[in-house]
Formats: sequence, structure tokens, C-alpha cells
Amino acid sequence: MSGAVDLSALKQPPVAASEVPAGHTVTEADFETKVLRRSAQVPVVVALYSQRSPGSVELVRLLERLVGEAGGDWDLAIIEAEANMRIAQAFGVQGIPTVIAVAAGQPLADFTGNQPEEQVTQWIAAVLDAVRGKLPGVGGEGGEEEPQVPEDPRFVAAEEALERGDFDTAEAAYKAILNAEPTNVEAKAALRQVQFIARVQELDPAVVAKADADPADLDAALAAADLEMFNQQPEAAFDRLIAAVKRTAGDDRTRVRTHLVELFELFDPAEPIVKTARRKLAAALY
Repeated sequence: MSGAVDLSALKQPPVAASEVPAGHTVTEADFETKVLRRSAQVPVVVALYSQRSPGSVELVRLLERLVGEAGGDWDLAIIEAEANMRIAQAFGVQGIPTVIAVAAGQPLADFTGNQPEEQVTQWIAAVLDAVRGKLPGVGGEGGEEEPQVPEDPRFVAAEEALERGDFDTAEAAYKAILNAEPTNVEAKAALRQVQFIARVQELDPAVVAKADADPADLDAALAAADLEMFNQQPEAAFDRLIAAVKRTAGDDRTRVRTHLVELFELFDPAEPIVKTARRKLAAALY
């Protein structure tokens, strides 16, 4: 992400905790449910902000007030850019704050920088005009509204546990879904994400330097790859483990390859970085 996003505002002192937005928070773990799926019903205004930027916090607080007055015609997703860099990268964010309207799973309109309330309300009104009659949850002219599909309470409970940082409960919830529905793709993907995030919480950042200093230390190599993945450096994580595959044999090689495949499964198989890494792995094995 270096150079892709202007994070100069992050150099400012952190905003007091009481001033940080609390509602409508979204992370990578629930982005699909709260933004992509929700945007099939109403437009979702995605606000990427930083706790270190008072201006972006002020804008998000304004959006929180406006969505509370909106009567359900649009929804709000508040995303902390520093903690969710892959989302910022996907939207091509160039500054903080950035606000994007997502409708039917696609970006519709955006603006960057803090804006006065009048301009923000006009922007939201334009977004609603653009989707009225095209999304079932937006009021006004455009035909009879379709009933909203209720969220699966099992996933809601798991996502709430994850938001609290209760990884054990979230993992158990997703496993319960899979016990009942072994082919549930969404639950499988969510479980992999939860297990990965929980694993990374226990790691010492110094393990990356340790792995660099001693490439033969497999435990350090696996842990370093996890940290690199968590820090949005998937190519570095993949390359580290592919290099370890080349150096190892037998059970050690199987262990590294298995770990690498687990990291692949955190992504869509069609992702270019995954395709490239799989080709490198094949070359390393054969």
C-alpha cells in the first residue's frame, strides 16, 4: 500500500477515544455481508477514516447522524483505514477521509476530504436519486418494494463475536454452521479468516527478523509469513514460504506447503497474486 494512499493525516495525534465513531463499524471480516450484500437492498455509504484525523472523525460523526435520520433509505459502513488496508486498496483510496457510495455491489460515487453538511446531504440525495426504482429498499417512486431477506442469525452471532475480539466464540459459531451444513462456502471462508486472525494475535513482530536471520528456522518462517500476510504483504509471505519449500524435504516440506496452501485459501482463487504464487510453488516442488 505504500504510495497508494495518502496517509499524511495519520501523523496527527490520535483523537480521544470518546470522539471515535462507534456505530456501523465494518472490517474485512464482515465487509461482504454489511457492504456488498446490503448494497443489493439500499446504497451503502462507505466511510474510510482514521482515528488520527480529527477531520475524518468529524465527517463520520456527521454521517452517523444523517443515516439515523434517513429512514432506512441508505446504510453506513465505517471503516478504519489503518486496520483495513486491503479495503482501502480495493477502492483505490488516495486520501483520508474517503467516502464511497456502493450500490448493487459496485462503487457508484465518491468524494475525498471533509465536506460541509450541506454538500454531504446533497451528495447523498444525488446517490438516492440515481438508485431509486433500481434497489428494492429505497423508498419513493419506482415500483413495489421487495421484502428484505433477513440476515442469518447464526452468522450475525459469529460476526458480533468477531467484532468483540472473541475469536473462540466466533470460531465455534462458524464450526456449528458447518456441522449442520458441511458445504456452506461462506462459513468455510469465514472460519479460515477467524482462525488466521486469532493465530496472528499471539505472534511477536520480532519473529520476522528472526526468520530473516535464520532461514532454517521453520517455526519462525511460518510465523513471519503469517505476520506479513496480516500486514497486507501477501507476496512477501508467499515468497518466504516458497523459498522454504525449495530448501526443505520430507515432512518439513509438507508442513511448509500445507501452511502456504492455507494462506492461499484466504483469497479468491482467481486473485492474480494467488495464481502467480501457485505457479511458483509448482515450480519449487517439481
